[in-house]
This record gives sequence, C-alpha cells and structure tokens, in this order.
Amino acid sequence: MADASYPDELLYHADHDWARIDGDVATFGITWFAQDALGEVVFFDPPAVGSTVTKDESYAEVESVKAVSDVIAPLSGEIIEVNAELGDAPEGINDDPYEAGWMVKVKLSDPSQIEQLLDQSAYVASLT
Repeated sequence: MADASYPDELLYHADHDWARIDGDVATFGITWFAQDALGEVVFFDPPAVGSTVTKDESYAEVESVKAVSDVIAPLSGEIIEVNAELGDAPEGINDDPYEAGWMVKVKLSDPSQIEQLLDQSAYVASLT
C-alpha cells in the first residue's frame, strides 16, 4: 500500500476524489485517504467510454474487502478513457492511487467547475 500523499498538482473533491487537469481533459481517481479507508481493493466497476458523468454524482463502484463504495465525479463530462489495467489489477488503486490507480479520463463539459475543487492544502486541512 502506498504511503500517505496528496500531490500539489492535483485538485481535490470533498468526497476524497482527485482530478488532474490537462486542458479540457481531466483524469480522475480516489485519494490516498479514500483507498486507505476502503482497505484492500478487489474490484473496480468502471463506467462505459462515451457515457457522461455529473459532478458530485456516482460514476463507478470500488469493492474492497470491507465494503462496496461509490466513486464520486469531481467534475462533469464525457468518459473518453477507462483504466483497463484496473480490471485485472484493482490493487493498483491501493499501490499507486495517483498514477497506476487512475480510474477514468473525462472530456470536461463545464470547465468552470474546476474552480469549485480544493487545492492540496485545503483538502489536507479538511481531513483533520
């Protein structure tokens, strides 16, 4: 399992999801805090490419040895890529939540929503 970390270059949603912004595309995943609370992840049920996600709503499920949890979209848009590696190796979410454990890439439908996300220091402060 990865050590606790919250990269500066990411933006964070209060429901323990992160977004890496690259122009009008965002990569989504769950934070170290979320994967630690879940425990060992054993299954990732992604959305279909081409489907749309809505900010603050569930777009996928992660199953761990403890529970099944919804994954909340930090931003709205269309799924353009799913991390297929997680189908065979969902433990990537635990091992490397910010790189190998990314979940989906989304073409943003409303880039102004980015302003509602937390920076690293605000997110970490929200954990205490």
